Amino acid sequence: MEPNTWLAFFAASWAISISPGAGAVAAMSAGMQHGFARGYFLTFGLILGLWSQLLLVGAGLGAVIVASSTAFALVKWLGVAYLLWLGIAQWRAPAVGLSAVQGSARVASRRSILARGWALNSVNPKGTLFMLAVVPQFLDPTRPLLAQYLVIGATLAFTDLVINAGYTAFASKALAALRSPRQMRWVNRVFGSLFIALAAMLATVKRGT
Repeated sequence: MEPNTWLAFFAASWAISISPGAGAVAAMSAGMQHGFARGYFLTFGLILGLWSQLLLVGAGLGAVIVASSTAFALVKWLGVAYLLWLGIAQWRAPAVGLSAVQGSARVASRRSILARGWALNSVNPKGTLFMLAVVPQFLDPTRPLLAQYLVIGATLAFTDLVINAGYTAFASKALAALRSPRQMRWVNRVFGSLFIALAAMLATVKRGT
């Protein structure tokens, strides 16, 4: 990949990472619920999910998913169901502050938080559409593709690490300051509603969009 091409993709990666979406909502939710150090593991899961999408596209399976109405619908509705589940779970989350959650024996493990992030990005067909529509524009077919995909994957991971660190830190500091059960209940409902709204938006995605 030429330096100028990489710089253009690097700039695009920042725009993609900053734009609000399911990953940003999930990162803030994890920061609020688990604090920065533990909640940040969700970002590692998001990146693994992103790499899974990139691997599918690089292997040609992404094109198959987009071309097949059945495969695309399966992935899309899995994503919708997962976002709905996250939304309902957030609505029903205990109305307790961060300190109480961290002191609980039932605190979520880092592995489960990471798996949640991976699942969120892996079953998002919008990620597949993005990879198929945007990534090829930065590839040079005359050069080895594996190296270029590795650079693209590393670049997307870097920008996600930086941006989601901000989202997670903001939530762990600002939102964790909300102490009363009433405040926490409303915060949980806001995040739950955002997940449900994202599920509704994902339900409208079509193969051509």
